[in-house]
Amino acid sequence: MNKVTTLEKTLYEPPPRKEEFYTDVIEELAKSEIPFLLSGTYALALYTGIVRPTKDVDVFATAGDCLKILAYFKEKGVDVEIVDDRWLARITRGEIFVDVIFNMPTASTHVTEDWFDNSPRAKLFGTEVHLVPPTEFVWSKMFVQDRYRYDGADVAHMILKRHAEIDWRRLLNHMELHWEVLLMHLLNFRYIYPSERDSVPQWLFDELLDRLKVQNSIPSPGMKVCRGRIFSPRDYRTDVENWGFSEPVGNLEEQYPEQHG
Repeated sequence: MNKVTTLEKTLYEPPPRKEEFYTDVIEELAKSEIPFLLSGTYALALYTGIVRPTKDVDVFATAGDCLKILAYFKEKGVDVEIVDDRWLARITRGEIFVDVIFNMPTASTHVTEDWFDNSPRAKLFGTEVHLVPPTEFVWSKMFVQDRYRYDGADVAHMILKRHAEIDWRRLLNHMELHWEVLLMHLLNFRYIYPSERDSVPQWLFDELLDRLKVQNSIPSPGMKVCRGRIFSPRDYRTDVENWGFSEPVGNLEEQYPEQHG
């Protein structure tokens, strides 16, 4: 996608104070020449045409470049903060903010330099930016699943509108450890859009279903692990606090003291 896509103001027009701040931040980010990618609701609108109100603008950057972005704006007298050192920083003006995201905290879907390869260009608030590529956009949304927010519809809409631009082998590589999550989203897509099943390559379904078949022939794991914590630590808190399940990522010496003591 070499052309520059423009997000028309008629799609979603934030209140004037927010638009002024977003415009200023996006312009300064472009001037800084520090690599960043537009994501979130505005990227979804550019990719699919879906318009909905949003409380902020989301940009992605590598962890190192996130620090450079914060330092750049701080030197210009703009308020910045690290909200959570595991994944999120912000550029702020009062209650208005732009999120700078460098990792999806529960699944370790961290931003790397190769996210910028062949990233599509778009124009937002008069400034040319690069979008998170469709493959990584889908990847970043797959683990957002709890009672307060579920991004499965964003995944389905991106597959519907941009399936030809998704690098399916790259997506499978991203999701290798979590292939069942990928399968769930693809089955969800097939259910939602039965007439559009061909949007997903048959080889990918075959590969994932073969894995499921092989998995069913192997005994269940001995270790009780709750991978629901990857989707929502708060929704699956009782599983680890009261029901004897372990975290999806743990310390082997804590889990197997008789073997590693």
